[in-house]
Amino acid sequence: MERAYFTPLFVEAVAKAIKDFPNINASVDGTNIIVKEDINIGMATALPNGNLIVPVVKNADKKDVVQLAAEVNELSSKARENNLNSDDIKGGTFTISNVGTFGSLMGTPIINQPEVAILAMGIIKKRAEVIETKKGDEIAIRSMMYLSLSFDHRAVDGHLGGSFLRCVADYLEQFNKNKII
Repeated sequence: MERAYFTPLFVEAVAKAIKDFPNINASVDGTNIIVKEDINIGMATALPNGNLIVPVVKNADKKDVVQLAAEVNELSSKARENNLNSDDIKGGTFTISNVGTFGSLMGTPIINQPEVAILAMGIIKKRAEVIETKKGDEIAIRSMMYLSLSFDHRAVDGHLGGSFLRCVADYLEQFNKNKII
């Protein structure tokens, strides 16, 4: 059985960043912008027939990474087995799409209406990067991933979008791989 190894970490980082930038967690209704209180993260999931569906991790900000992993894996399995129910795909307030699972370096995701933003994560790939050290600039091998954010300019401007994106990256970069879960 395939497991979504990184998706729970992505959901966790996005939920934390939404708490820091709640206006990204909104929808547009006519001329009204409605900021959502619940943080319900949709995760674009590829189906065996090539279509996509977006199951939703409800109240993602209130779950630890172990709970997120269990729910992400359950929803992914149900999606691939065509066993999602209507509650599993309702109520999303923000969506993520992991285009890296297809080997893509990056992608431009399309907003899942009525949400106002969607985040795409590219493939995690080792690259040579210049890093600053006490000895000066050095070249080191680092695992890198591109993030891309599409957003509705009626509700999200470049400052909010860029700040949110930087915040997600910061949370991902702060992950402690030695943390006991």
